[in-house]
Amino acid sequence: MIPGQHENKPIGLRSALFPVAAVVAMLAYNVNVYGDSAVGGSNQFILLLGGAIAALVGFRHKVTYDSMLAHVSGNLKSTTGAILILLMVGALSGAWLISGIIPSMIYYGLKILNPYVFLPATLLICSVVSLATGSSWSTSATVGVALIGIGKAIGIPEAMAAGAVISGAYFGDKLSPLSDTTNLAPAMAGTDLFTHVRYMTITTVPTYIVTLLAFIGMGFFITPHGAANAGGVQAAIEAVFTVTPWLFLVPALVIFMIVRKTQPLVALIIGALLGGVFALVFQPQVLAKLAGAEKLDFLAAYKGVMNAMTVKTSIATADPALNDLFSSKGMKGMLDTVWLIICAMFFGGVMEAIGALHKISSSLLKMANSVFGLFASTVASCVAVNLTASDQYLAIVVPGKMFAEPFREKGLAPENLSRTLEDSGTVTSALVPWNTCGAYQAGVLGVSTLAYLPYAVFNYVSPFMTLIFAAFAIKIKKLAVK
Repeated sequence: MIPGQHENKPIGLRSALFPVAAVVAMLAYNVNVYGDSAVGGSNQFILLLGGAIAALVGFRHKVTYDSMLAHVSGNLKSTTGAILILLMVGALSGAWLISGIIPSMIYYGLKILNPYVFLPATLLICSVVSLATGSSWSTSATVGVALIGIGKAIGIPEAMAAGAVISGAYFGDKLSPLSDTTNLAPAMAGTDLFTHVRYMTITTVPTYIVTLLAFIGMGFFITPHGAANAGGVQAAIEAVFTVTPWLFLVPALVIFMIVRKTQPLVALIIGALLGGVFALVFQPQVLAKLAGAEKLDFLAAYKGVMNAMTVKTSIATADPALNDLFSSKGMKGMLDTVWLIICAMFFGGVMEAIGALHKISSSLLKMANSVFGLFASTVASCVAVNLTASDQYLAIVVPGKMFAEPFREKGLAPENLSRTLEDSGTVTSALVPWNTCGAYQAGVLGVSTLAYLPYAVFNYVSPFMTLIFAAFAIKIKKLAVK
């Protein structure tokens, strides 16, 4: 029972769904009015309104204010690491811009990546990096940002490029033994890590093949407008920055640290600081110009590096397309996303406190009369928690706890549940604009969640793939008979 909830006033399904319906309707209208700028504040206020509506429902069902506040506080505490990582990603992007790391990635990327193979190549690159690091967030913040820049320079729609980055990043995040969600799902279901990873490949590999074919197909319909001017773009980069492969030592070190299980926040701080050092060594002329000084001295260097990491920085080139590309908002640019996460946690915390999340999940569980119904209810529960609680970890933990026993009662091995939790809970989190993952990816890549959603093929095909396998009883492992 939820603390503070009166046992004689249990929440009904209609009451549990009312705040969700209200928030979805208000957000849909708001996005229609404001478009991509909705994330600048109006969406945040609507999430607060949604939390207020949920609180009114809670008061009607005898849930105390203190209980709701305690759940909100717990939710906010759980996002502390994510918020700090977001801020450091902002600092890192600014430092990597002025150091020439991102411009050099774009420069060499233009030499290697043909526009017609860019999307599948992006998918493969991000898949490898994410498998190695176990982190979709780190992948997007490093190679993902660079690939978005390369794509923009050669005329690839940003939404398509972001979809390829996110698809590859979540493929690796889902399968890597280093990933926190890959460890969390089997823990909730009651199986071991490597059994879970092996069993997950059954649905993940076909999904990945579909995704790869989709991006290969998209490549045939792209009409690049920047490919012919690749030489001009490279010349414009060289005119401003010192371009050298030595700059790649910084991202290589960051990826190495994450592979070696260094905490992402520590790795990002080191990456940002090294970016500042490399700016001093390789781009003194850029720092001096940013500080408005004729030559680089200590004060100019300090102001140039500090401003790049904290506030908006723009570097002008001879190519107008690059001027927008070589612009970073630093830590300040992440504040809209931080604000969105805080407001989403308020809504999710109140929904949890009033018992709405538990009621929605338990109602879905009652619909699971068959094996397929059980899988479908699990998928629906994971998606529902991603929509309401706005957190991918809760989308694994809550359904994992709810469905562990029903899977056993149906004679199904626990890896069926762990795989379904990942196929639906982990990957769909990036498709919800107010979810921590959706907000993070949009903030880091500079592409709104609704814009990249149609192209995040891996993320929305995954839950359907697990349902197809369940419907046709393909590779559904049974519990061993003792």
